[in-house]
Amino acid sequence: MGKTENAKAKKPEAKKKKQGGVRKYFRDLKSELKKVTWPTRKQVANNTAVVLATMCITGLFLAGIDIGLGWLVTLLAGLGA
Repeated sequence: MGKTENAKAKKPEAKKKKQGGVRKYFRDLKSELKKVTWPTRKQVANNTAVVLATMCITGLFLAGIDIGLGWLVTLLAGLGA
């Protein structure tokens, strides 16, 4: 009997939390966006350069591994023929 009373008591609380809807969501969103510390143009340019450099280095590393393994497979295939 105690469990059913608790279940009934929780239902109205759940409905109260849903109130506000779309307007409240966008009001809260606007409030949160005002708190964000946006990066400067210089920081964005610096971060972009770091990402591009990292991508190039990783690409060259993977290309080297691919070429090396390709050469190794060719070498091993040539020994069997």
